[in-house]
Amino acid sequence: MLSIPHIRKTLAIALTLSAFTAQAQIPGSSIDVQHYNFALQLNDANNNIKGQATIAIKFLKDAPSFELNLIKKNSTGKGMLVSAITENGKKLKFVQDSNAVTIYAGAKLNSTHNYKISYAGIPADGLIISTNNYGHRTFFGDNWPNRAHNWLPCVDHPADKATVDFVVTAPDHYQVISNGLKIKEQALPNHLKLTHWRESAVLPTKVMVIGVAAFTIDHPGDVNKIPVYTYVFPEDKTVGFKSYAVAKEILPFFINKVGPYSYEKLANVQSKTIFGGMENASAIFYFEESVKSPEIEELMAHEIAHQWFGDGASEKSFWHLWLSEGFATYMTNLYLENKYGVDTLKKRLSDDRKKVLSFEKKRLTPVVDTAVKGQYMQLLNANSYEKGGWVLHMLRRKLGDELFWKGVRNYYAKYRGSNANTDDLRQIMEQTSGQDLKLFFNQWLRTAGHPDLNVAWHYDADKGTVDISIEQKQDNVYVFPLEITIAGQLHTITVNGKAATAQIAVKAKPETIVADPNVNLLATFNVIAN
Repeated sequence: MLSIPHIRKTLAIALTLSAFTAQAQIPGSSIDVQHYNFALQLNDANNNIKGQATIAIKFLKDAPSFELNLIKKNSTGKGMLVSAITENGKKLKFVQDSNAVTIYAGAKLNSTHNYKISYAGIPADGLIISTNNYGHRTFFGDNWPNRAHNWLPCVDHPADKATVDFVVTAPDHYQVISNGLKIKEQALPNHLKLTHWRESAVLPTKVMVIGVAAFTIDHPGDVNKIPVYTYVFPEDKTVGFKSYAVAKEILPFFINKVGPYSYEKLANVQSKTIFGGMENASAIFYFEESVKSPEIEELMAHEIAHQWFGDGASEKSFWHLWLSEGFATYMTNLYLENKYGVDTLKKRLSDDRKKVLSFEKKRLTPVVDTAVKGQYMQLLNANSYEKGGWVLHMLRRKLGDELFWKGVRNYYAKYRGSNANTDDLRQIMEQTSGQDLKLFFNQWLRTAGHPDLNVAWHYDADKGTVDISIEQKQDNVYVFPLEITIAGQLHTITVNGKAATAQIAVKAKPETIVADPNVNLLATFNVIAN
């Protein structure tokens, strides 16, 4: 996703279940959710929702009981209250506390059970019930990072992925969008309508959503037989249909570069998300004013890239969020480089570097920030986004385009429909390239900070050379190639210690030298002529 601060300043802000075997990877978990069916009733009289969740669970160990995440109704009157839990019609004992429901149902290793949970309440978060700019009532799921359990009983963690059905009953003046394919739309008595969506690819709960509003819908076309849709508020029909149509240009780039698209449609939806954009699988939500944004193309490229990175291949834990956000950031840069040229890439990398350095002054932490134990919103920062993207750029330059893209494709092919962490990516890139990348990954992703360089140079007229000395001023010593230009000629110096030197023959005394002319190193530079 893109949080509003991460949008550029001018914003003012047909797969089968067998193809995706869900495997819970939460350490110590006793359950692995296979499928969710959420039947929800919405109304216009109040914000109370009624839900019936049918959840298929595989047990990873013998268990007398297990937990599902669900926020309980609290003193403010918001939250969900469970009224009954059954298995095959038999009522089960359960205890609901503030954040979870404990279900007492003995189960054996490798057995699969279906539980039906009846509940109701006013969502405290997760399902945003509000009005849009035109005063019309709307309902939008907004689950990232672990806010789904404000309105859905679930395992609210990215490591437990499952297929999902949403069956929504709502007043018939609404259109309903969700993950997957629309299975049914049926008129009901009393001006109600039932809409059933089914997603057959496994998803983490963070990207399972519904959007319910008065929409105008467009179908600008298909890409590789994948239908692309636009859902916007009727008042924004003209501008929304035009601006969102760029999705049809973005989708083929990632299919061709990374691998198959995992979902059966791509819907781009004007919404009330708290983010600039949210990468809900096959139903991306964008902030309300996005239809008028001059930077809608880069926003859409970011969220569409997430369909591969974050949705298809998901992080095992939020510590590895850069595998979502860093990838989406750099893939956006690569899409724009492909369309507009390398100067666009350099400009974006230069801007991104400034954001990384500015963030360091506020909070000096590594990209893989294991100190964060909760409050995952704090990970929506320049480390996860721009520094993660920069690491991928430096990896691309280290490996070369052919091996870099081959490694990316291999990574996605292996972890599509499952979860990965930073070492999983490293190992794939090592296998692809034949290089040892431990040092590279450790210094850029598990170490806080960046190389801060003094680059001193002296022209030796007698020898006809420029003598260069490089000093790393920061405490941690990095290993990297430093590119410099002398009189327009590019040279590369390998720096693998606190200091490095080089002597380069020249025809005449240069006026100056330029460090990192092609914007390939995440560092700061102080160039000094002696």
